[in-house]
Amino acid sequence: MKWRRASGVLCDKKVPLKLKGKFYRTAVRPAILYGTECWAAKGQHENKLHVAEMRMLRWMCGHTIKDRIRNECIRESVGVALIVEKLVESRLRWFGHVWRRPADAPVRRVDEMEATVGARRRGRPRKTIGETVLKDMEINALSREMIYDRSLWRRLIHIADPT
Repeated sequence: MKWRRASGVLCDKKVPLKLKGKFYRTAVRPAILYGTECWAAKGQHENKLHVAEMRMLRWMCGHTIKDRIRNECIRESVGVALIVEKLVESRLRWFGHVWRRPADAPVRRVDEMEATVGARRRGRPRKTIGETVLKDMEINALSREMIYDRSLWRRLIHIADPT
């Protein structure tokens, strides 16, 4: 495990948990979530992110699964929000950034392209980033008109921890 070797600060028992949490929020979590705003995360992807995060947080706190400490208690003691909430937040932030661009901007044209080339495959169509973002917006009661007011959008999508 490379993470275990590289985590001198996070696993040091002399460092307070809140400071470890701050380090985790500023260094580790952004590395985990890098680029996730651009792909449609399935439930299994979110589950794997959640499991990996909880393993790291337990390791930081010096606990194991056998200690039977609830995830919420560990998360509260370190001061970290759910990684899935941060994933949704970053996805909505990126969507707002792209949607505020002019309609002829390359990133906006690529975002609006449809990938229907050739015959359709068997089975359920693949989940798209557009579907994922629309679902996130529906869950958080957001609309496309809100995107253009940048400060309002930023405040509304900030659903996870205060960092």
